[in-house]
Amino acid sequence: MNVFIWALAIFVFLLDWFSKIFVLRNLKLNESVEIIKNIFYLTLVHNTGAAFGIFKNQTLFFIVVSILAVITIVIYIKKFSNIHLAIKIGLALILGGAFGNLVDRLCFGYVVDFLDFKIWPVFNIADSAITVGTFLLIVNLMTKKRVAN
Repeated sequence: MNVFIWALAIFVFLLDWFSKIFVLRNLKLNESVEIIKNIFYLTLVHNTGAAFGIFKNQTLFFIVVSILAVITIVIYIKKFSNIHLAIKIGLALILGGAFGNLVDRLCFGYVVDFLDFKIWPVFNIADSAITVGTFLLIVNLMTKKRVAN
């Protein structure tokens, strides 16, 4: 049943959204707060581009791409119900993350990033979900486990 996919996608979206609201209410732009000494910080960044800030100021392009990704995933989920658990989890993570960043772009004109390890560009929960979901899909495709047992 696809309820699992929808529930996980909604959970990812809500976790992402509420974390961004918290950061927006408590940090100023480019302000950084050390959480774990010399390792992890909360740093508020407005990202008008894609991952790592590439393709800056292409908001309309990313809105269209995000909408197409969300529609494609929803159609796939509705069409195929007997898919492997790893694919369900991967699609749910990507769907929740894509929707989270899409809402940012529609509401603010940029994506709110705030997770900062200083050795990597600042990112957010939606970015993490998309990355983990994509990894799960790639691993699953490489092992050819497309149908549930």
